[in-house]
Amino acid sequence: MVGAGDRLLAAVARQDRTRLALILLTALAATTAGLLLPGALAAAVDAAISGQRSWPQVLTLLALGAIDITADVLGGLLTVAVTSTASAALRRRLTRQLLGLGTRSRFAEGDAISRLTGDCVSAGSVASILVQLGSAACLSVGAIVLLAFLDWRLAVVFFGSVPIALWLARSHLKHTADDVLTYQQVSGEISARLLDAVRGLRTIAASGTADRETHRVLRPLPELGKAGSGMWQTQARMIWRAALLLPAVEVAVLIAAGFGVLNGRLSVGDVLAALGYVALGMGLVGQIPLLTTLARARSCAQRISEVLDSPLPPRGRVGAQPGPGAVELRHVTVPGALTDVDLTIPGGTFLAVVGKSGSGKSALVSVLGGLIRPEEGRVLLDGVSTGRLRPEVLRYYVAYAFERPALLGDSVAEAVSYGTRAGEAAVRNACQAAQVHDLVVRLPDGYHTPLSETPLSGGEAQRLGLARAIVRNPRVLVLDDATASLDTVTEVRVDEAIENALPGRTRVVVTHRAGTAARADLVAWLENGRLRGLGPHDALWREPGYRAVFTEDDE
Repeated sequence: MVGAGDRLLAAVARQDRTRLALILLTALAATTAGLLLPGALAAAVDAAISGQRSWPQVLTLLALGAIDITADVLGGLLTVAVTSTASAALRRRLTRQLLGLGTRSRFAEGDAISRLTGDCVSAGSVASILVQLGSAACLSVGAIVLLAFLDWRLAVVFFGSVPIALWLARSHLKHTADDVLTYQQVSGEISARLLDAVRGLRTIAASGTADRETHRVLRPLPELGKAGSGMWQTQARMIWRAALLLPAVEVAVLIAAGFGVLNGRLSVGDVLAALGYVALGMGLVGQIPLLTTLARARSCAQRISEVLDSPLPPRGRVGAQPGPGAVELRHVTVPGALTDVDLTIPGGTFLAVVGKSGSGKSALVSVLGGLIRPEEGRVLLDGVSTGRLRPEVLRYYVAYAFERPALLGDSVAEAVSYGTRAGEAAVRNACQAAQVHDLVVRLPDGYHTPLSETPLSGGEAQRLGLARAIVRNPRVLVLDDATASLDTVTEVRVDEAIENALPGRTRVVVTHRAGTAARADLVAWLENGRLRGLGPHDALWREPGYRAVFTEDDE
């Protein structure tokens, strides 16, 4: 039964048809020259031994050798080009799919990187693998046919090795396939754990848990070692058995050919040709390690197909809708985070979202802009379901600033305008609103300073992330702990600047500060994934549980 991975490999192999045709032509030329070489060698040797003029046979031998070498070189160059092109195409498809899945992706970041790097290269080399195996098969079959034409008795002796060769190939495939797939899967898991550890290096160092974290990252290593050991032991067994098989067959054919020489059926040159045909006939056995490579390509293609076959979230069909930025959540449930939340945010409202750690604050603000799709319930923006809005519309309707923003782009200006067509003036105004303009203009090249050469504290990075959200001029601005690293005075100045830069816009702020909640029009108080209370800060402050939210954070 053909699986998704095999279908993907077939599509990859057919992708670059022109170069693939050239590879097949060079392989055909190399195969033809290789099959003719033993006969040409026999003719040259017999002519030299008989004392006849041998230079025509020698020239033929040299010409065939030159064709064989040239075809191999050209085939190698074309193979590299096809493999790199196919790998790049797979990476483009995989990248688009992963970005399309977004926060709904079930693939860990480290595992996704493993699929983008190693898996795409292995799967992209399938054309090369198939051509090599096909060439080896043609050489072997052709050599056996020519050996039979030379002397059918030699062919019969050679055929005695065929069952052994088939047994080697079958045994190799049987013991390799599962180990290869396990090896790829565990490699991806270790990559995912390592990426998590690298991101938390400062925390690990500060907590003195380096040894424990090392053990966590390397915990799957025994399974990886077992799979790798099984894979290479199988290959090693095949290699030494094949290495014994070739000389054994050559000796058997040589003995049979010797009797042919004694009986006058064969010449000395024919014996050399027979040995050449035997070596070519056994060439397919020598290519059995390629079956491991093919098995790895199949397992990699299967892992890539798992991502490509993952359903993308609905893209929506509705364009921009006029409105003040009103938000409504109706019976929204996100497993493990929110339970049956009903919330209405009038347009232009400043809403603070508060609650203890793990109460569902980030999940709540994530469903507003479609970063998380609720399992149950609906999210409406100015009366339109977020599921009906096109992604590009939704991204401009709702803009986010995060506690730890990922700043992308070559320069500071590009990091702020990322994903938009904002000009320099808009970028500057957004940075002024985020209270980061004074920092940027002190940099060596101002807004054109390379981001990699811009040392940023946590608060400065937050303010650049905030500027990136402001420059979109959204109807709903969501700050998910985006001012947590700012002091209280700076936070107040940022609030005032945002109000001036985006007057009348809806603002939703996740906060742990009572002062921020006090400045908000409304406060949504979450507890264990449920909306415990909704109202002004002063009214909610009468509740001991509400006051405990800020007391816990202060501690």
